[in-house]
Amino acid sequence: MKNIDSAFRYVRLFTIIIVIGSLLLDGVVFFKSYQLSASSQSKIYVLASGKAIEAFGSVRKDNLGVEARDHIKRFHEYFFTLAPDDDQIRMGIQKALYMADGSARNIYSSLQENNYYAQLISGNVSQEVMIDSVQLNLNAYPYYFRLYGSEKIVRPVSTTYRSLVTEGYLREVPRSDNNPHGLLIEKWSILENKDLKTVAR
Repeated sequence: MKNIDSAFRYVRLFTIIIVIGSLLLDGVVFFKSYQLSASSQSKIYVLASGKAIEAFGSVRKDNLGVEARDHIKRFHEYFFTLAPDDDQIRMGIQKALYMADGSARNIYSSLQENNYYAQLISGNVSQEVMIDSVQLNLNAYPYYFRLYGSEKIVRPVSTTYRSLVTEGYLREVPRSDNNPHGLLIEKWSILENKDLKTVAR
C-alpha cells in the first residue's frame, strides 16, 4: 500500500509538472506568435520588375517633417514655376490649388485680374522658383511654416531675380491622388517678393 500511495503521489506530481509546463509553453508560443503577427503586419512587399521589395509601415509622425517640407516645396513649385504656355500655367496652378485652401485661390485670382499670366504669355516670359529653406514648427497644430526662396524670371532681353518669402499653416486632411501628403496649406500669404537684380541677356 505504501508503494502504491507513493507511486500515486509521484504520478500526481509528475502530471502537475507536465500541465504547468504545457501551460507555460503555450503562453510563450502564444506571445511569440502574437509578436510575429504584429511585426509581419507592419511589412508589405512591393513587386517591381518581377522582384519583391520589402517596404516598412510607419506612423505618420515619423515622417511628418519630411512630408510637410516636400508638400510646401511642391506647392510653391507648381504655383511659381511658369512657362509662356496657357495650358502649362493652368495645369500647374490647378495642382497647386489642390494643396492649399482659398487663400491661394485669392492670390491666383488677384494675379489673374492684374493680367499677370497674360503678360507672361504675350511677353514670352518664363519663371522658375528656387527654394532655399523651409522653417517648420511641428510643436503646435496647425503647423506654422515660413519659406525662403527666390524666383528667376527670364524675359527675351533680361533675367530678373526676385526674393520670395511666404508663410502659412499646414492642416492634416485625408490623402488623395491630388494631395498625396494629406496636408493642406491654410492662411497662405506672400510676405516678400521684390526684385534683387536684373541681368541683361
